[in-house]
Amino acid sequence: MGEQESAESTEVAKPHKSVKGSKGARPESRLALVRRARRINRELAEVYPYAHPELDFENSFQLLVATVLSAQTTDLRVNQATPALFAAYPTPEDMAAADPEVLEQLIRPTGFFRAKAKSLLGLSAALRDRFGGEVPGRLEDLVTLPGVGRKTANVVLGNAFGVPGLTVDTHFGRLVRRWKWTAQEDPEKVEAEIAALFPKSEWTMLSHRIIFHGRRVCHARKPACGACPIAPLCPAYGEGETDPDKAKKLLKYEMGGQPGQRLRPPSGYPGRPAAPLGAAE
Repeated sequence: MGEQESAESTEVAKPHKSVKGSKGARPESRLALVRRARRINRELAEVYPYAHPELDFENSFQLLVATVLSAQTTDLRVNQATPALFAAYPTPEDMAAADPEVLEQLIRPTGFFRAKAKSLLGLSAALRDRFGGEVPGRLEDLVTLPGVGRKTANVVLGNAFGVPGLTVDTHFGRLVRRWKWTAQEDPEKVEAEIAALFPKSEWTMLSHRIIFHGRRVCHARKPACGACPIAPLCPAYGEGETDPDKAKKLLKYEMGGQPGQRLRPPSGYPGRPAAPLGAAE
């Protein structure tokens, strides 16, 4: 996706719903939407200056594998399974030659292990045969690998290659719709509309901040509205618990004084590391 023009300098386009959503309120202009979206991003940057990908990895191959495994499960489950996996298969060549049944057992904790094992075997063989055993640094190449879609490709590009991209996972989609940044449901359409609101240089960190906020505060069923730092900017305020004391009890991970999802979090992370697989919590 190419560099977006500054949305604040473009002509006002389609109107959006007002932030409060009250009857008779003026629709939010395109310019007002851009300003509110960018302010939310700035506020989240202050709340989560340590935002990062919550998968443990040491290189692009490990990140690619971990991201494929993260479908339909938590990053914690993936992080607990990958130490043994990467010890057994440190390179694409090693994983491509794996016994499928042994591979399945190693990734079993992540769920859907047969389908995921098939994807890992396929993408490892493709890396070996078509890319010289290296993870490619282009989206158009990454999405040709078995089990790799646009979301996975953007995770790898943004965090292993420094190529800006938006990670439209369930948390990202939920929050940007709650904030009225988009009404789209299709991930590619969501990606395109959100990309148009921000400079390209912000895309990767914006994704981390939104996903962090979705996991810690703005939950799917019980958002902690009363403890939300961006409540004044949120058109969905009130969908969750608004009492500050009750809302604080809904906070998760380091915001709630609990372990995070990474066994090996980066320096500067204020929370506690997660426990290895089988360890007492």
